[in-house]
Amino acid sequence: MRDASALRQLALDAIDEREYVGTDDGSSPEEGAEQDRAAVRADPACALAELLVPENLVDGLDAVEAHESVFSVTATGRGALADDEDGPASWPHFDVLFASCPCGRESCEQCAGFQLTPRTAATLWIALGYLADEAYNDVEAHGDEPVDDAHDWSLFDEYPRITFRQDAVWRRQAARCFDDLADDLAAGRWPSPRCAGEEMALHLALNLAPDAIDDSGSLTDWIDRLPTHPRDLDWDACVDGLFQDTDILNLFDEALDGMEDPDDPTNREFGIGDYRPSAWFRTFNNQKSRDGRRPFRR
Repeated sequence: MRDASALRQLALDAIDEREYVGTDDGSSPEEGAEQDRAAVRADPACALAELLVPENLVDGLDAVEAHESVFSVTATGRGALADDEDGPASWPHFDVLFASCPCGRESCEQCAGFQLTPRTAATLWIALGYLADEAYNDVEAHGDEPVDDAHDWSLFDEYPRITFRQDAVWRRQAARCFDDLADDLAAGRWPSPRCAGEEMALHLALNLAPDAIDDSGSLTDWIDRLPTHPRDLDWDACVDGLFQDTDILNLFDEALDGMEDPDDPTNREFGIGDYRPSAWFRTFNNQKSRDGRRPFRR
C-alpha cells in the first residue's frame, strides 16, 4: 500500500455517495453509513473493500445485472499496524475520541463512573490488533486442524477446550471479533462485546494489554504523547465497565464442563445462556447486530 490516507479518503467519498437504507435490526441509514466510515478509518483493508464491491463495479453495464456477490480482501504481513506506512500519524486520535475528565470530584458525573482513558483505549486497540493477526496466522497455518500439543499455535490454544475442534470458518469469525472491537475503539465507542466471541476476544486482549507495548519503542512513544489520567491502564476497571458478566470464563473450569449448554443444570440455575461454540457469534439479545457485510481483514 503506497498511500493509506488517499485510499481512506476515496473510500469515505464512496460512502458519502452511496444510498443507504435501514436494516432489520433497526439501524438507521446514517448509522449504517457511519459504521462503514468507522471501519474505513480503522483499517485500510476495509477501505479497499468499499471500493471493490462487485455490484458497484458493474453498475452502468447494460450487459450485466448483479444480484449478489461474495468477495474478500486479504492483508498480508503483520496486519494494520505493520502495513500502514503512515504509522502513528494516521492512527486513531484517542485523545479526542476518549477525552476524559481528571477532576475527581464526587459531583462530577463523568468521574463518578467508568472512564476509558486515551492511553487505556490506545493500548487496548494495539492488543486487539495484535491478537487479530495471531488468530488469522493460526487459520492460515492450521486451517481445520484441531488444537493439540503437537503443533505450535499462536492464539487458539489459549481458548477454552470446547473450541479446540472448531474449523477454519469458525476461527476466522473469532479473529474478526478482535477487529470488530478494535474498530469500535477507532470510532470512539466503548468495545462492549456483542456476542460470546467478542467476550473471549476482549478478555484475551485485556490479559495481553499490560505487556502490549513493552517491546516497541515506537508504540511507547505514541502512547506517551497521549494525555495522562489517574485511571490509566486500570484493566480491572475495564472488566467491570465493559462486560455485562464474566460467565464465559467458567468455560476454562474443568469442574464446570457442560455448563455451556443451556440445558445444563448449572446453566439453567444461573441463567447463563448459550455458550456452545456454534452460538459464539450470535448477537446478544440486548445488543445491536453488526453489519453482516463487513469484510474479513485476512
